[in-house]
Amino acid sequence: MPPAPVYLIAARRSALGRVGGLHKSRRVEELAAPVIAAALADCGIKSRAVDEVIVGNASEGGNPARLIALSSGMSEGCAAATIDRQCGSGLEAILTAIRMIGCGDASVVVAGGAESLSTAPWRLAKPKTLYQTPHFLRIEPGTADQAEEPQLFEASEMLSRKLGLSRGQQDAWALKSHMKAGAARERRRFVGEIVPMRANADEARDQSAIEPGLEDLEKLVPYLPPDGTLTPGNTSAMHDGAAFTVVVSDAEWVRLGRPPALRLIASAAQGVSPDREGGAPAEATKKLLKRLGNFDLGRIGVVELSESSAAQALAFASDLGIDVDLINPDGGAVVRGHPYGAAGAVLAVRLFTHMVRGGENGGSRTRPAHGLAALGTMGGMGLAALFEVAKP
Repeated sequence: MPPAPVYLIAARRSALGRVGGLHKSRRVEELAAPVIAAALADCGIKSRAVDEVIVGNASEGGNPARLIALSSGMSEGCAAATIDRQCGSGLEAILTAIRMIGCGDASVVVAGGAESLSTAPWRLAKPKTLYQTPHFLRIEPGTADQAEEPQLFEASEMLSRKLGLSRGQQDAWALKSHMKAGAARERRRFVGEIVPMRANADEARDQSAIEPGLEDLEKLVPYLPPDGTLTPGNTSAMHDGAAFTVVVSDAEWVRLGRPPALRLIASAAQGVSPDREGGAPAEATKKLLKRLGNFDLGRIGVVELSESSAAQALAFASDLGIDVDLINPDGGAVVRGHPYGAAGAVLAVRLFTHMVRGGENGGSRTRPAHGLAALGTMGGMGLAALFEVAKP
């Protein structure tokens, strides 16, 4: 926990869209600005009062946080920084904001992630000689000269084989996740969380949440034929999207009337061998729990995991002994997609909905007092953060 009390008082996100889909012509600042505006409006803070904007992003290059800050109406004096921890960038941005305020360096920080893979610059590898031609670089590190499938699929496939997870088990997880997302949408649990870019029903729902049937999932060809178990139906695909939170100091929280908020208990990052990348979220969570003196997992009421695959989610639950029903109760990344550098920030927004917004649109559902966000990142790392509901 940071040296001084810090509070996460607002959290919003965009709908997530397939690359070349819902947000195909929106630049990263166009995705981020409406989300930030909605989050600030929720807590009654003017954009000119923001001290810093911290953005997780892994595809733009440079410092898109500054462009996002200015596009969101921040003052020219507002500082801005971009963080790249690959898939964990958005969550790392929020953790950095908490540390910054806890150390007294700021009072109000907007932090989260934004990724527009549809409009991001292309990356080219420089030829080694004048006689070679440039070639495109993939997003994933270390895969420029490898096969079309990302390295993470291979790691998750190894994980599924190690644990004896069948294709059927993984498809069943995916189907159940879609059913959860459908039920959440019917109960309007995403209202107040998703910021539509236009007055259009498609802008208020994640584009990939389509509720396929089990037969549809079974027909899909595996990424690693002939006997692979991972398919487009039980893995998460890259998406465009933005998710942001407003983080404030104790003095600012009191000034605002102590609104409902989240507080960070602890966080942890853990590197693993690339061939064990699928297990990285569990390893980061174990490190976090050890740091807390083996915090009782039974106190955690919800887990938001940005799973790269159903295999990773099932392995996470098995490794930590967590009830699978606690993981992604409204569907996870296999359903809504994975907005790369913004994925971790989406987890924080989802926890805010469960723990703070709770019953607003979801009926009388109990609001958990403790929630865990976890995900793996490209290159063999895991990131985890444990939050609690702030006490007035």
